[in-house]
Amino acid sequence: MNLSETISETISTFMLTFRALQSRNYRLFFSGQFISLIGTWMQQIAVSWLVYRMTNSIFLLGLVGFISQFPTFVISPFAGVWSDRMNKHRILIWTQILSMIQALTLAALVLTDSITVWQIIVLSFFIGCINAFDVPARQSFIIDMIEDRKDLGNAIALNSAMFNGTRFLGPFIAGILIVAVGEGICFMINGLSYIAVIAALLGMQIVYIKKQIKNKSMLEELKEGYFYVFRDPKMKSILLLMALTSIMGIPFIVLMPAFAKDILQGGPHTLGFLMSSLGAGAMLGAFYLASKINVKGLRKNIPLAVFIFGLGIIGLSLSHSLGISLLLVFLAGFGIMIQVASSNTWLQTNVDDDKRGRMISFFAVSFLGMAPFGSLLAGSVAVYLGIPLTLFTGGICCILGALVFRLRNYPPAASS
Repeated sequence: MNLSETISETISTFMLTFRALQSRNYRLFFSGQFISLIGTWMQQIAVSWLVYRMTNSIFLLGLVGFISQFPTFVISPFAGVWSDRMNKHRILIWTQILSMIQALTLAALVLTDSITVWQIIVLSFFIGCINAFDVPARQSFIIDMIEDRKDLGNAIALNSAMFNGTRFLGPFIAGILIVAVGEGICFMINGLSYIAVIAALLGMQIVYIKKQIKNKSMLEELKEGYFYVFRDPKMKSILLLMALTSIMGIPFIVLMPAFAKDILQGGPHTLGFLMSSLGAGAMLGAFYLASKINVKGLRKNIPLAVFIFGLGIIGLSLSHSLGISLLLVFLAGFGIMIQVASSNTWLQTNVDDDKRGRMISFFAVSFLGMAPFGSLLAGSVAVYLGIPLTLFTGGICCILGALVFRLRNYPPAASS
């Protein structure tokens, strides 16, 4: 193959991987969200480090994680119904404005040295409520931003790549800034970063089709969405496996500040490296999915991805080396991203448009809504069993869940 053919093939691969960016509205959203998410990940790292620095309590780390995600479990199903009824574009503008207010409030309290743990808990609950409305609206809004519906899977994968690319950058920057100037600046940067995504949303040209008013109550529509999703064995199995990994596996992230400090004998920069490695692995997984032409075979990825994720956590539980830990966290990030993005893409490409918001809300409950229970469980168990054994147990449960999913819900002869 000569140089011109190599260049041509590289350009074709690039265009295929980033094809959803040809849509103007999605391109605006992608650029604005990219800037905002860097700040979001900076804040997440800064909050966890601030709580552990102030309290030296693994339990409180788990509690703050629980409080920030619990509203998703309660509110998201109703937010999904609301999202199917209302203008998603307008919902997103308001969720971003409120998120900016939350971040700037946190920054003001820290920079004036008046922050307390209870204020962090209240503000974490507030952002959790905002996210409960934001996630169903944002995920179901993707299809409204792209011009070719065939690019939906690519747009979701690129969204995941952006989410985890910023997970690589945000913690890295936060680790440096926390050491240099403290956590408050991280919160300030996050607050200001919301200007980018708000500007992007305001710059979009969305043709809003007014939905036909239904003579049904919110509870009736919620029940309709529930039976629609959980009567489908494929959708149900994907959501149940996602719920298992959210309870038993993903909460390992909540323990990372304590793991960095107590197991690896490091500081905030160590935590930043670990979270950046997690984001790098997840970003690689997302780009792998973005390069796929269609969604065929996505269900085959899911149990294998969970198995890889579980192996990464088990290995991490046995590690006392920063270098090895970074590799294992990278592996875990790759696995969990393949699971989340494959599940999200398959579900969105197999759902009726008028039930998309509700389906996404159930996905949010299984992915984000179950995580707070896992965070609280991990924080409580780690107090008695220690961090390594807690991680090991979670990894084993993920592997067993992947095996059950494969054997019972996806026989080798079944099609995807």
